[in-house]
Amino acid sequence: MHVYEELTAPERQLWDAYPKGRTVDFRTGGPEDDPAHGDGWGEDRTVRAGVVAALLLGVIPAEPGHVPALRVAGARIIGALELGGAEIGHAMRFEGCWFEQGVGLADAATRTISVKGSRLPGLDLSTARVDGRLSLRRTVVDGRVELLNARVSGEVILTDAVLSHPGGWALLAGGLVTEGAMFCRRTTVHGGIRLLGAQLPGGLHMERARLHHPEGVALLADHAVIRSLSLAEEFTAEGTVSLRDTQISDHVTFDGAVLRAADMALDCARMQAGGFVFTPAEPPSGVVDLEDARATALHDRADAWPRTLRLQGFTYGSLHENGEHQASGVDRRLAWIGRHPGYAAQPYEQLAAWYRQIGHDDDARRVLLAKQRHRRRTLNPPAQLWGYLLEATVGYGYRSWRAGVWLAALVLLGSTVFAAHTPKATDPGQVPPFNPFVYTLDLLIPIGGLGQRTSWYWEGGTAAWLSYALIAAGWILTTAVLAGITRTLNRN
Repeated sequence: MHVYEELTAPERQLWDAYPKGRTVDFRTGGPEDDPAHGDGWGEDRTVRAGVVAALLLGVIPAEPGHVPALRVAGARIIGALELGGAEIGHAMRFEGCWFEQGVGLADAATRTISVKGSRLPGLDLSTARVDGRLSLRRTVVDGRVELLNARVSGEVILTDAVLSHPGGWALLAGGLVTEGAMFCRRTTVHGGIRLLGAQLPGGLHMERARLHHPEGVALLADHAVIRSLSLAEEFTAEGTVSLRDTQISDHVTFDGAVLRAADMALDCARMQAGGFVFTPAEPPSGVVDLEDARATALHDRADAWPRTLRLQGFTYGSLHENGEHQASGVDRRLAWIGRHPGYAAQPYEQLAAWYRQIGHDDDARRVLLAKQRHRRRTLNPPAQLWGYLLEATVGYGYRSWRAGVWLAALVLLGSTVFAAHTPKATDPGQVPPFNPFVYTLDLLIPIGGLGQRTSWYWEGGTAAWLSYALIAAGWILTTAVLAGITRTLNRN
């Protein structure tokens, strides 16, 4: 219990101002007001943390006609401000203050908290309830900010703040629930940000933020539910950005972002998003994983993607490049799919489905043909040989006109050769006249017949060998056409 007579002069000023919610400002207006030098401030601006705690806990009754609040600027607060589990009915605002020890508000219920332009060793709001806004604008936190399972009815503002906990989580906010947005614009973080399972219906805005955690995860928002996610405008992450199973109802944008990591730069496996804008300032230095992710629309550039891109299971409703609805650029998209390690059929099928959706059937067939060529490289030599034959004859079913070209060429060859030679009749006088053209067709048709092949035969020579070759070619062409048609219908 604090006795008024035992308080220091600065503490009495704060004590007197609290019932009316007035601001007590100890700043002098000079460079010495920088909280970085707060440990050297004198007794004329020093306040014990116990006095601050007593005021917040209601040691002074409210005055009629006034709303109490703790508002202090330029103070040196010594000792531990520990208010875990407390019920705090009024707002607190610290501006340009220096804290000797961290602030503990775990499991507390409080109103708006504003720590602006101050220096703080740490802040613990785990499982706390904040009825209002939580702001650490322009504050330097040399320790961890903990918001585990906290609930904030307003916004969380970390704009221009510096959070430093190298090698660990500088912001530990798994399970955080807000009713407003979370702003981390121009925030600098030495360590990682953990938002596992957070619910941010107002969105997460991290434009120009800089995260430094090169040996680990710079931003982890797995299983989070976010309205919109902006990692844009020179947002820089040294370390992995993980959005596994994240649900983003509006859009996620990496426009102008820089993603640097030795291994996994961006992990979006099973992410669900509306618009997915991937136009970073430079290609990520590590892998981008989009396996089983879903996006209503994908906006990107040709030079946006890294060397390794995992696309198995990634689905999208539309493709846009450089802000334009993309209806061409098949070669570019095939090169995009080619960044996926190994062979996977789904990325080709998804791209072909998109081209069919917009009425570009020729482009869809080109994509599916490229799929078969890629698949062929994974087969054993005999299967590869059969694949080459399928492509040469019918283009795996996507170039069926090639069979007609082959047929016409063989008919022309056979008709020319057989016209220069005379075969022998199997039953002289009882067979139809020899017709080189019809005879060639009869050899090429494996089923049925036109009556020529059974009526005439050759006794050796070039014509005989050509007839055998045409019979074999007929079977090969027929088999290839049937296989190609089956493959097209099954879309395997």
